[in-house]
Amino acid sequence: MSATGGSKAIIAALLANMGIALAKFIAWALSGSASMLAEAIHSVADSGNQLLLLLGGRKAKRAADRDHPFGYGRERYVSAFVVSIILFSLGGLFAVYEGVQKLIDPHALDEKWWWLPLAVLVIAIGLESFSLRTAIKESNLVREKGQSWMSFIRRSKAPELPVVLLEDTGALVGLVFALFGVGLTLLTGNSMYDALGTLMIGLLLILIAIVLGIETKSLLVGEGANQADFDRIVDAIAGGPDVQKIIHIKTLYLGPDELMVAAKIALKADKTVREAAADIDEIESRIRDAVPAARVIYLEPDVYRPSLDPEPPTDAFVLKSSD
Repeated sequence: MSATGGSKAIIAALLANMGIALAKFIAWALSGSASMLAEAIHSVADSGNQLLLLLGGRKAKRAADRDHPFGYGRERYVSAFVVSIILFSLGGLFAVYEGVQKLIDPHALDEKWWWLPLAVLVIAIGLESFSLRTAIKESNLVREKGQSWMSFIRRSKAPELPVVLLEDTGALVGLVFALFGVGLTLLTGNSMYDALGTLMIGLLLILIAIVLGIETKSLLVGEGANQADFDRIVDAIAGGPDVQKIIHIKTLYLGPDELMVAAKIALKADKTVREAAADIDEIESRIRDAVPAARVIYLEPDVYRPSLDPEPPTDAFVLKSSD
């Protein structure tokens, strides 16, 4: 996994969630809190998600072969999409089910261990805060200056950091919901608050899963370069004396760190094949200097003929991403 894959953030989240999950299961077994069970399952799901992201990063490193000539970079998108499904089903739906069951059949918390869920939740908030801090620090290394967090999550081509950011944020908010449910149950003796806390956790996880699913689906279908990179590529192609005109151009991300550029360019009609080949080599070099992620480049030399190659609209220049 490349540096943009955020492996450090993933490992930090994995270690935190494994420890938190164990503590939550113990607290649930001793206290009987439905919120603690929902949070424990949430942490188990998150731990599995981090393992999936690491596995996807490892599979993405495989070299291209006959069956996959453009490599396995999209394995990272597949892993992120599976993560969203796990969050929705194992995390969100299970928590909603537990909350409904607790509303139908309420039972009080264990009087002997009433303090344990609160202690575990406070410790878990500390650990999740550390994990989120690591994810924010890693994200800031690749986040563009002035870019909002919402834009970073929506526009990032590397799915791991947005996934970890949303997971950790959701985990922290879920812990607050659990603290609310358990705390009010202890204060009032009414287990309905514990059930409501569980339902709130479930609905939160479902919302996060839907956001992740939508964003990773877009990456799986195929996104083009963002507007800034696209403009750099166009300037790199048209910036030399060798190109008369860009007839059309399309871009596509083959993986988080690999962009394909395909363009039909007009060269002077009197150039020899050797001269055209030298021009193409020079143009490719300019593109890679401008956008290092543009590793796969296909340039088709041609002669511009207005009658056969009408001026294309701006929208035809690029396979649009979610920008």
